[in-house]
Amino acid sequence: MPIQRRIPKRGFSNINRVEYKVFNLGQIEQLAEKYGITEFTPENLYINGLIAQTDRVKILGNGELKSKLTFRVNAVSGKAKAAIEGVGGTVEILK
Repeated sequence: MPIQRRIPKRGFSNINRVEYKVFNLGQIEQLAEKYGITEFTPENLYINGLIAQTDRVKILGNGELKSKLTFRVNAVSGKAKAAIEGVGGTVEILK
């Protein structure tokens, strides 16, 4: 049997991959009501036990946002940014 069939196949792990904790706009509306969040930051999410201290946060545009909130997150999709600014909220991207 040829050597390429005898050796086990292993996958590739990208060491530079950036993983995010993802929140949709519909989830954010529920979290804002439940925890009384007006400023959506990684610090506030960590205090409320929603993310780990080293997690990065990304906002996606699935759902509907009704309240005006301030967002300081690591990433945001274009649709989510348009929806947040349409309601009167602000978005700041953290490094």
